[in-house]
Amino acid sequence: MYDAHRPRPAPREEVVRVSPTERTGPVVATLALAGTVAAIMQTLVTPLIAELPAILHTDASNAAWVITVTLLAGGVCVPITGRLGDLFGKKRMLLVCAVPLIVGSVVCALSSSVLPMIVGRGLQGMGMGMVPLGIALLRDVVPAERLSGSIALVSASMGIGGGIGLPVAAAVAQYANWRVLFWGSAGLALLIGLLIAVCVPDSPAAARGQRFDLPGSLGLAVGVVALLLGISKGADWGWTSGTTLGLLIGAVVVLLGWGAMELRTREPLVDLRTTARPRVLLTNVASVFVGVGMYANMLITPQLMQLPKALGYGLGQSMLHTGLWMLPGALMMMLISPLGGKLSNARGPKFTLITGIVVIAAGYGLALPLMGSAWGLMIVGMVVNSGVGFAYGAMPALIMGAVPPAETAAANGFNTLMRSLGTTIGAAVVGVVLSQMTVTLGGHVLASENGFRTGLLVGCGVSVVAAVIAATIPGARAAGGDRERRAEADRVPANG
Repeated sequence: MYDAHRPRPAPREEVVRVSPTERTGPVVATLALAGTVAAIMQTLVTPLIAELPAILHTDASNAAWVITVTLLAGGVCVPITGRLGDLFGKKRMLLVCAVPLIVGSVVCALSSSVLPMIVGRGLQGMGMGMVPLGIALLRDVVPAERLSGSIALVSASMGIGGGIGLPVAAAVAQYANWRVLFWGSAGLALLIGLLIAVCVPDSPAAARGQRFDLPGSLGLAVGVVALLLGISKGADWGWTSGTTLGLLIGAVVVLLGWGAMELRTREPLVDLRTTARPRVLLTNVASVFVGVGMYANMLITPQLMQLPKALGYGLGQSMLHTGLWMLPGALMMMLISPLGGKLSNARGPKFTLITGIVVIAAGYGLALPLMGSAWGLMIVGMVVNSGVGFAYGAMPALIMGAVPPAETAAANGFNTLMRSLGTTIGAAVVGVVLSQMTVTLGGHVLASENGFRTGLLVGCGVSVVAAVIAATIPGARAAGGDRERRAEADRVPANG
C-alpha cells in the first residue's frame, strides 16, 4: 500500500530496435492469424445451437452455457493476460494463450455431456487474450512507418474471425460430424502456437520486476463475470428478477471497490490514473458504443436471412447460405484495415475512428431500404464492417499513443474488454427490442419487421453517439512523442 498522492516512479522504457529492412510481414501475418483463430472460437458453435441439447443430453437452458462461458472466460482473461504480457514478455504469453485453445478444443471434441463441453469452451475463451497481446507486441517489433497498418489488421482480426468462422462452421456442421469442428480448431490452435514460436521475435517485458496484482485480478474477475452474466442472461432470467438485479448491483459494488483498491496499489493490474486520462478514457467509452453498434448488425442480419419467406420480410436462407452472404463483410474488414492504417498515418487515429463510426452509421441507414433482399443485407454488412475495420484499427493506436510502454498490453487488454462489453450490451438491447416487437406464425412467436427496423435504428443511433464521443477525444502530445521515439529507434542500427 502507498499514498495515492505520492508520485509513482516512471516505468523503465525499453524498445526493440528494428532495422528498416527487417521483414516484419511474417510477424504481422502470424499475429493477425492468431487473433482470427481466437475469434473463430467465439462463433464455432453457432451452427450447433439448435442441436446442442440433443448432442449433450441436456436441456436448452444448460446448453446455453456453452456459449455464455466463452464470453465470461474471455472477459476475465483478456485484461489479465495483457498485464502478464507486460510483466513476463508478450511472446511468452502468446504461447501460453495457445495452450488453452488447443486443450479446450480437444476437450470439446471428446465431450458427450454438457459439463466437459462447458469446461472446454471456457478454455477456448481464454485464448482471446491473444488479440491485445499481439497488438501490444507490434509496438515493440514493427517499424514506425508500418505500425498503424499492422495494428489495424491485427485489431480487426476479432471481427474477421467472427465473420469467417460462421460460414466455415456451418459448412462443417452440415456436411460432417460436429466433432470435426473442434478437431479442426485444435489443429488451427496448434498451428498458431508453432507459427508464434518460429515467426514472432521476443519483445521486452517492459514491466519486468514489478509484482503481479493478484487481489486486483480476482476483484476484476468477480466484477466482470457478474456484470457480463447479468447482461447476457438478463433476458432469460428476467430483467427484474432477483438473480439479474443481484448480479448487476453486485457487479457495481465489486467494481467500485476494485477501483478504490487499484488506486491504492503501487503496481496495479490496471493503472486507473492512466485509464482516466481523457484520451484513454474517451477512447474506451467510444469502444463500448462501437461494440454495441457493430453487434446490432451481427445479430439482426442472420435472423432476417433465416426467417421464413411466409412472413413477408424473412429471406428463408439456410445457416450455410447465411454465412456465405455475410462472408464478404468479413473480407471487407480485412481489406479496409490497411487503408485505415494509412489514413491514421496521414490524419491521425482520431480522424480514422470518427470516419469508421460514421461509415457504420451510414451502413445502418442503408439497411432500412435494403433489408428486403439478401443482396441488400450483404451490401449493408460490407459497409458496416468497413467502418468497423477503420474503427477497430484506430482504437489501439489511440490507446498506445497515450500510455507508457510498461502498460501497453494491459491497456490494450482493458480496451478489448470494453469492446466485448459493448457487444454484450448490444446483444442484450437488440434482444429486448426483438422480443418485445413480435408476430405469430404457425403458433411460433417471431420478431416483427418493425422490431428489426427498430433494432437497425438503435444501431444507427448508438453509432452517432459514438461519433460524438470520439470527436471529443483530445489530441495528445504523448502520442506524438511516442511516434518520435519510435522513429528515432528505427534510425538506430539493430546492434545498437
